[in-house]
Amino acid sequence: MDPQEWELIDQALYHSMEDHAPVTLTLFDPFVDRQAHGIVMQVDRQLKRIKLRVSVDDWGWIDMSEIIAAIT
Repeated sequence: MDPQEWELIDQALYHSMEDHAPVTLTLFDPFVDRQAHGIVMQVDRQLKRIKLRVSVDDWGWIDMSEIIAAIT
C-alpha cells in the first residue's frame, strides 16, 4: 500500500479512537471489498490489529493488513 494512503488511514483510526468518532473502514476481500463501521477502541501495533466497536455490546478485532481505506 502507498505510504501516503496508510498515513491517511492511520490518522482516521487515531481520530476515531481519540474523539470516539465513527469511522468506516474498507476491508480487502478477493471478490468484493467489505466495509466495517464503528468506533476504534484500541490499536494494537504489536499484533497489527484494531479493536472496533460496532455497537454498545458488540466489537471485534480487525487485522490492519485488511484495511485499504478509512473515512471519518
